[in-house]
Amino acid sequence: MDLPTPFRFDYEPGVVRFGDGCVDALAEEFAKQGIDRALVCCGESVGSSPVREAVEDGLGDRHAATFAGTGAQKALVEAAGAREAFHDHDADIFLAVGGGSALDVAKAAAVLTASDQPVAGAATDVAATGTLDIPAGNLPPIAAVPTTLAGADLSQVAGLTATPESGGVEETVGGGISDPRLMPTALFYDPALFEHTPAGVLAASAMNGFDKAVETLYAANATAISDATAIHALRLCRDALPELGGGTSDRDALRDAVTGIMLAQYGASRPDGSTLSLVHAFGHGLTAVSDIQQGAAHGAIAPHALEYLFEQTDGRRDLLAEGFGIEADTPDEAAAGVVDAVATIRDGLGLPTQLRDTVVPEDSLDRAAEITHEDAFMANAPEGLDATEAELRAVLDRAW
Repeated sequence: MDLPTPFRFDYEPGVVRFGDGCVDALAEEFAKQGIDRALVCCGESVGSSPVREAVEDGLGDRHAATFAGTGAQKALVEAAGAREAFHDHDADIFLAVGGGSALDVAKAAAVLTASDQPVAGAATDVAATGTLDIPAGNLPPIAAVPTTLAGADLSQVAGLTATPESGGVEETVGGGISDPRLMPTALFYDPALFEHTPAGVLAASAMNGFDKAVETLYAANATAISDATAIHALRLCRDALPELGGGTSDRDALRDAVTGIMLAQYGASRPDGSTLSLVHAFGHGLTAVSDIQQGAAHGAIAPHALEYLFEQTDGRRDLLAEGFGIEADTPDEAAAGVVDAVATIRDGLGLPTQLRDTVVPEDSLDRAAEITHEDAFMANAPEGLDATEAELRAVLDRAW
């Protein structure tokens, strides 16, 4: 399939530092960027792990304080707490450490810091519009030390939640923010730190991150640049990720996994739109109707979503097959090989193979299909995939 041309690739990622012990260079990198005082933002589990000590040691005198109050809910009240700590300790950068939740809270905190909006008002805005107003001008910078593989780091977007604790809403409401200024100014990928992440968390997050490479190849706004990074991401992930299923002490496999997920993200979140598509839209639908973890949702739905995609369109199956190392004589063989390869990675990670084996209730599938159909990521589907709500519901039935 010929690459759609012409394209415009507008992408400004932060400085990337990679390697065992690279967090030792936190102070050095921040000095280059004129940053004096970093507020570490993390969750309770990271805050009580050796990861926190390694990061704080790497910061040295540039460590302003640590806010260990982020959570999986990505609540605005947590962002408001981080903002308060940012002011109290005269910090000049938010340094998110851990999974995507810590980074999303740090991004929301940066927006709240710039706007100085009371948290109750921010919650009301999320309920009314699904997002926060991001003021013009500079935002406090953000940096990241990821310890999961979901792939939220090289991104200009963040999810957030307005909860009754904020005082602005009576029931929990989800939303999100997006702005090029939310792209981290520095990212530190230290494979040694991932060894402290529980195996189950690492495996589930890996499925979510890996699917970014798959979708980047068939997205309507694919480019030659993102093709190159996504294909190499698949080459690394196809062997490394199954090694993570039961936990691994194989440092080489862990390095390949971290590198692969980093490449899967590259160029996927851009000012002109994300390359995420069908699988992530299904993920949003399933997490909206249940407490299923995003990676588990992807594991159960991705092979079936790809089968449906290939029934409707080419889906650039030749490039996907190349990334997975599949030799096929016909387009149908290539498509089947890609679906099998994705399922093999899912199985190696130890994730559920059917939605019936997760917390998703069967009577919620109609609503999940509706949410999936309305999801903004569906706009990135390849030409020829004009999904109806009924078709998406049928895919969920296959996955059930």
